[in-house]
Amino acid sequence: MPKVSQEHLDARRQQIVDAARARFASHGFARTSMADIVDGSGLSNGAIYRYFKSKDEIVIAVCEQGTEALPTALTAESVAAFLEHVRARARDTDHARLVVQIYAEATVSPALAVVVQGQLTALRATIAEMVPPRRREQAEPIAEAFVALCSSYSHQLAVRGDVDSAPYAAALMAIIEG
Repeated sequence: MPKVSQEHLDARRQQIVDAARARFASHGFARTSMADIVDGSGLSNGAIYRYFKSKDEIVIAVCEQGTEALPTALTAESVAAFLEHVRARARDTDHARLVVQIYAEATVSPALAVVVQGQLTALRATIAEMVPPRRREQAEPIAEAFVALCSSYSHQLAVRGDVDSAPYAAALMAIIEG
């Protein structure tokens, strides 16, 4: 039997994760069955279970790929562009709805909580490194507030729909500038 390339295996795994992400965003975790993921991916049951033992493993894989592009600097322009990126992803791919579901699921899934906590820690550390030198003493609380406010904005997008990012950008800049 010919050996399947790692590239092929990676593509099939990604096909499953992409199908699950789309279904989770539109229907939630509880309303998504393995059969739904099979249908969405176009693969067989056996193919799905070759890569993932359970839906929980797929949820974790979706979450692990869910990093958000951060601003390149903590300037008004960069922060505004970042929030508009978050807004566009919410509108175009239901990403905000998926994030809310991941946070909720992390409260009852220890394995998922570890992934989410790791991502939040990395986000805070990255933001803390960008804090302007004159505010360096407050880098950790600024990063904490930045991540919390961005999460809140994403949650608002998930629940309320298309929400203007300008007030959030202004609040973030007030926190950054002191």
